[in-house]
Amino acid sequence: MLVTPKNYRTSQPPGNPPRRPAGGHLWKGNFHLMRIAIPVANRCLAQHFGHCEKFALLDVDPVSQKITHATEVDAPEHQPGLLPAWLRDQGVNLVIAGGMGTRARTLFEAAAIQVITGAPAADAATIARQYLAGALVTGENACDH
Repeated sequence: MLVTPKNYRTSQPPGNPPRRPAGGHLWKGNFHLMRIAIPVANRCLAQHFGHCEKFALLDVDPVSQKITHATEVDAPEHQPGLLPAWLRDQGVNLVIAGGMGTRARTLFEAAAIQVITGAPAADAATIARQYLAGALVTGENACDH
């Protein structure tokens, strides 16, 4: 399935500095910044979301749809239900994964974080650029629980 980005441009009162409101989402001027999280192992997409080594966090300019900053952070120790709140606190509003269980998806939706599954095994920046270009082709959810 071809996946295309949503319009992440939302308004905030003009003249305010970048801030992180409740829910962890970042603002720059009047624009809501997109932060994409991709579970990785050895710099490539980790197919088992809940047991990944790290997360690539990619900040995207809401106007140009270009990656402005990328970093990798160690994933917390695996605990059921922990990652949605932890990633929300990191400012994430989109997760792109190979696979994810139904319960995790439900928890992400409750945290207002969009989830895309079935992403191909590639490096995080390539996956994010494909998504931003409207060219990310996804397959089956790699998780069966």
